Amino acid sequence: MKIWDLPTRLYHWLQALLFVGLTITGFTGKGPHIYLGLTLFTLILWRIIWGFIGSDTSRFAQFLSSPKTTIRYFLGKEKSVKGHNPAGSWMVIALILGLFIQCISGLIVAGMFDHLPYAEVIISSNIFGIAVTIHRVFSRLLPALVVLHLLAILFYKLRAKSLVLAMITGIQRKATDDQEHSSLAFASNKRAFLVLVAVGLVTIAIVVQSQV
Repeated sequence: MKIWDLPTRLYHWLQALLFVGLTITGFTGKGPHIYLGLTLFTLILWRIIWGFIGSDTSRFAQFLSSPKTTIRYFLGKEKSVKGHNPAGSWMVIALILGLFIQCISGLIVAGMFDHLPYAEVIISSNIFGIAVTIHRVFSRLLPALVVLHLLAILFYKLRAKSLVLAMITGIQRKATDDQEHSSLAFASNKRAFLVLVAVGLVTIAIVVQSQV
């Protein structure tokens, strides 16, 4: 049964690769850290927009669960649904939000917004200092979230549910009766490509104005 569209799967694996690259270049101080950050920033913008106009299982409104539902899921009182389970949905939000904040703080530290109108007012020395602190804190926090995410994947693997394989093929091998009888709508890859081009132009504009 298909549950993940191609754009969501591409985002997931590209995000993982970029995160590894950013972690290595960030802690060693060597390599194209800023360019990797700009690429990740573009992907996150893409994913955020896709979370509103993408396929059913990619939309935030579809998979974001209330705290009550999440607790019920942990207690085994909530049925599984297609896509992210209630616990996984919060991890997705935490990672996307955390990475987005890290990208924004990194762009501020790198001076990418210095030439924007009123930048000298908006990005004061205090704001710059806060951005530096956030970037340092999140450089430790995000790896911890990733480790927690990997442990959750291992947990489901031990329960004979391969989340990794599903994110590669887009197909969930095992499904409950409720899942089998529910339908999903998938957005076109063309729409995803157009959104990617649009956010790519936004990133290019940021880079260009930073060099003026």
